[in-house]
Amino acid sequence: MTFQEFNFKAKLQQAIDEAGFKEPSPIQQDAIPVVLKGKDIVGQAHTGTGKTAAFGLPILNNLTCDGSVEAVVIVPTRELAMQVSDEIFRFGKFLNIKTATVYGGQSYSRQLKHIDNASVIVATPGRFLDLLKGEKIDIKPQYVILDEADEMLDMGFLDDIKEIFTFMPKERQTLLFSATMPTAIKKLAQSILKEPEFITITQSEVTNNKITQTFYVVDEHERDDALIRLYDFKNPEKSIIFCRTKKEVDRLSTFLVSQGYSAKGLHGDMEQRQREEAINAFKKGRLEILIATDVAARGLDVNDVTHVFNYHLPFDSESYVHRIGRTGRAGKEGKAISIVTPHEFRMIQKIQKATGGKLEAKVIPNIKSVKEKKVNSLVQKIRDQEVHDSVYALLEDLKEEFDISTIAFKLASMLSNDTFVKGNNYIGKSENDIQRLYERVLSDRDDDRNNRRGRGGRGGYTRNRRNSNSRNANSSRSRRPRRG
Repeated sequence: MTFQEFNFKAKLQQAIDEAGFKEPSPIQQDAIPVVLKGKDIVGQAHTGTGKTAAFGLPILNNLTCDGSVEAVVIVPTRELAMQVSDEIFRFGKFLNIKTATVYGGQSYSRQLKHIDNASVIVATPGRFLDLLKGEKIDIKPQYVILDEADEMLDMGFLDDIKEIFTFMPKERQTLLFSATMPTAIKKLAQSILKEPEFITITQSEVTNNKITQTFYVVDEHERDDALIRLYDFKNPEKSIIFCRTKKEVDRLSTFLVSQGYSAKGLHGDMEQRQREEAINAFKKGRLEILIATDVAARGLDVNDVTHVFNYHLPFDSESYVHRIGRTGRAGKEGKAISIVTPHEFRMIQKIQKATGGKLEAKVIPNIKSVKEKKVNSLVQKIRDQEVHDSVYALLEDLKEEFDISTIAFKLASMLSNDTFVKGNNYIGKSENDIQRLYERVLSDRDDDRNNRRGRGGRGGYTRNRRNSNSRNANSSRSRRPRRG
């Protein structure tokens, strides 16, 4: 189905079209009709499934814009609050809907000023509860959404959530989204929702199983060398490289052009004419590589992208899913390749958990491997080459000056220029290095879990690596006796 089939308001559909959204994801397809009917829902779906649009679009469609706060979205972290707020503002801009983002660390007066003009509040539990208990705001929202409820449980916000709902009107529509459904979340759902409809999206529905996902671990200064080596080895027909910032897009496009690649950048600061030229050239095959930010690539609809490269990983799993969804379209196979540093290894684990996809660690090929592949490709190209009648006259001319062996050697030398491989022989981490990173992440995860148990989910302290093996798993303060 398409978003047109939901029969949204014209101005909301305009924003959806401008954002490049065409087909709803499984959670959007199942949840949007239920929300439009006014029913409460419990949605079990991981990050990266399109939850924000699943609750945001139908609620924006139903808002009356009467000058009051009509909807509240509660999320576990300030980063997610900003992300959700930006997304809702983007969809609601033609409806003149304003959002207020509320989280700790900012001045109360500034946030209260934004709330006075907002139809939608996106808030973290702690600061939102402070505003309610301090009687700094008096709101009666018709819609209340809990996003990533299990994360809020893990962070110790369950009591805050329960107290927040004592301030909410009894007549409301409540939507709860959670990746997992532990007992505490089920009990919360029973207490705050009325006859909810349950919607469950399995992990296999998050990402396209026709997309092969791999990552390569390098040091920060090796990113450019790694990208060139991977392009030499994989030789993609049409690819998109994703960067986090507009500045990075500009720098990388200049660098790749200097290396002889047909590449152009795409980001929000470019003029509309430049954007259209780049996209049209890419669609028609005049451009091999498009380098883009997440926002700029949202409107891309190109079916024959063979590879997606993450020059940097995105900040969240949902953006990762959007990125790799540019390949493997229309039933074709695609490849998603990420270049990561050891510091980003935890993000790889988070993406795997959120999407249910398998990201395979690989080692960047050395010069010998790339050269062998290039030579084999060249040999196959020669085998497949048809002989044209026009070359007989050329060959006769050359035979007047050279014997046939010399002619063959010279022509082969010309062709072999394409087999030249740039850069250092070895780039990035070895298999042993990657295995050690895996073990370190698992060890750190166990330490973090023990730390949370030891402090009852609240407070915290700085872990001393040298003494990390001497901690008692049940207390962050007690120490085991040293062994001689």
